[in-house]
Amino acid sequence: MNKEDTIKLETLLKKVANEWDLIICSLNIQTNQNPTVVNIIIKKTNGDDISLQDCALFNAPASEEIENSNLLNCSYVLEISSQGVSDELTSDRDFKTFKGFPVNVQLNQKNSKKKFLDGLLYEKSKDYLAINIKGKIKKIPFNEVLKISLCTLKD
Repeated sequence: MNKEDTIKLETLLKKVANEWDLIICSLNIQTNQNPTVVNIIIKKTNGDDISLQDCALFNAPASEEIENSNLLNCSYVLEISSQGVSDELTSDRDFKTFKGFPVNVQLNQKNSKKKFLDGLLYEKSKDYLAINIKGKIKKIPFNEVLKISLCTLKD
């Protein structure tokens, strides 16, 4: 399958996903497999978690769209899945859920002398991130933060 056909198929599948209040995060067609594997990773437009049932329900309309498009003229296996859980904390929900968990904070080198800080997630406000480092609360302005990820702390 050439790149142009892949783009056409992805466009068609995105329209179908939109009707189901889903977003296609990625479409990967593995033509080196026998049969070809079509892997679609989805998420909900409202940000809720994807369930196994959501994946199963999207399978039929996605399969129908692939068949009707005539862009994939070979046998294939369709895999619908979610993004899964990321180690990176991005949403307010993530920060509430993982309060007290060990985190690694990657810092912007332009504004900070250190590159990383490890501690327990304490608080997130609109202006700063607070982590507990060995019993002391450190407030880090967000302009110094590049990335916040779950981790395991070493003594």
